Amino acid sequence: MGVNMKKAIIIGSSSGIGMQLAQVMSKDGFVLGLTGRRIELLDSLKDQLPTQAYTKHMDITNTNASIDCLNSLIDEMGGVDLIIVSAGTGYVNKNLEWKLEQETINTNVLGVTAIIDTSIRYFLNKKSGHLAAISSVASLRGSAECPSYNASKAYLSNYLEGIRCKIKKQNLDIAITDIKPGLVDTAMAKGDGLFWIMPLEKVAAQIYTALKKRKDQVYVTKRWAFLGFILKNLPRALYYKI
Repeated sequence: MGVNMKKAIIIGSSSGIGMQLAQVMSKDGFVLGLTGRRIELLDSLKDQLPTQAYTKHMDITNTNASIDCLNSLIDEMGGVDLIIVSAGTGYVNKNLEWKLEQETINTNVLGVTAIIDTSIRYFLNKKSGHLAAISSVASLRGSAECPSYNASKAYLSNYLEGIRCKIKKQNLDIAITDIKPGLVDTAMAKGDGLFWIMPLEKVAAQIYTALKKRKDQVYVTKRWAFLGFILKNLPRALYYKI
């Protein structure tokens, strides 16, 4: 492997956005580390990619094991330039079933935070790098149908901003990108009356463009920036009626 090869890890790449990003980035020359709970899907993806890929089983709700797994993968790859956190879950949970809320919190808050912290410690030691994570337009407001999902994505966006503030104060060459998709054509798009569902290929292409520009924040697809502005500024009395 050449010393100038671009190297990235995608946490949660067995399906959805993570899998599509792996395909886009491999075509552009990235050597990839792929993690997820379904190792057979990761191995199948690995066989399809034009560049070298490393696969590891990871369940981010097991935080100690996932931290060890990420550190091991970084070592195995001889270091990385970019880590993308694409793992996440969420449910329509009108009846507030605790099991569903707990799974969402354990994955989107505890698990994701463990990965972010581990990644940042690595990049701080390296004094360069790029961390990106998939939050959501849902982070902008609460949801009657998916309360823990929207809340967990709001947490993630705020946590990323806090990490970015820490990096900026130290004036280091480390980028932090908050990726806010709208509704994407994946298994995560649940519920009735969904609209503006974006094709996965278009979403992944726009995310990769934003990553190459090392943006602080990006809405995907771009039309969701407009809707996000409306959602964020909609008076509560009107929002409650939606």
